[in-house]
Amino acid sequence: MSNTAAQEAETLYVYGIVPAGSPEPAVAGIDGAELQTVTAPSGLAAVVHIHRSGPYEGPDEDVKRWVLAHSDVIDDCWTRAGAVLPVSFNVIVRPSERTGSPAIDQLTEWLDSSAGELSQRLDELAGTSELRVEITLDQHAQAAEHAAVRELRAEMESRPAGVRRLLEKRLDKLERQITDQAADELFPVSRARIAAHCLQIQGYAPSSRTKGAISVLSVACLVDELQITALGAELAEIRDEVPAADIRFLGPWPPYSFVDLTAPGPEQDGDQQQGQQPTA
Repeated sequence: MSNTAAQEAETLYVYGIVPAGSPEPAVAGIDGAELQTVTAPSGLAAVVHIHRSGPYEGPDEDVKRWVLAHSDVIDDCWTRAGAVLPVSFNVIVRPSERTGSPAIDQLTEWLDSSAGELSQRLDELAGTSELRVEITLDQHAQAAEHAAVRELRAEMESRPAGVRRLLEKRLDKLERQITDQAADELFPVSRARIAAHCLQIQGYAPSSRTKGAISVLSVACLVDELQITALGAELAEIRDEVPAADIRFLGPWPPYSFVDLTAPGPEQDGDQQQGQQPTA
């Protein structure tokens, strides 16, 4: 196959969009793929690798490894360029089946046609990070001093083992009810205090739950770099005020949750394949 024919058949796996002139990535792509930057006249660039197969599919462990490698590239772009629009895992740009236009032309045309929106979002995200905050209440600690709980615990001490097992179930239900109510009351207050330090905030479902931990909130926060310390201090105050609270403060990361960018071009063209968002 000639070089021209090979180029026309090549597909491009896309990691993210950065401003033109950004430093070249310092890491390798998925499975050690060599990264390159496709720059459009509009002043935008896409970080890609030349791809000669279909989407990344396989056992869960392989997919996890590929997603993490994808995320590592985005992290590197974010660190070196100062702003990045992450593209979902498994976005592959193919040559046009209708016109025969190579994948690189497809991608460049999309960067140019979407330049206004993409450039505005890059400007908005410059100097920002995504942080995630998870607050839970330990049901045993939260309900420990409640009168009904104390009475039930005292009753359990004088009962035989079989009865105690029944009372333990009643105790667990009572503790959860008390803690659920406390979590409902804490949610709007803590969310407002967190939001005061954020440019944007949105909820998400945590990946796992610990037994006995009642969720208060799980939020993704878009935060200016200058506000990260202030947000951390706010969370420390909440923890001091609510001894039963467990607070997880995760990040900083590129703004995965605040970029809705799944494919470089109109889906109806059939010239892209797209997949899941990397897990931050």
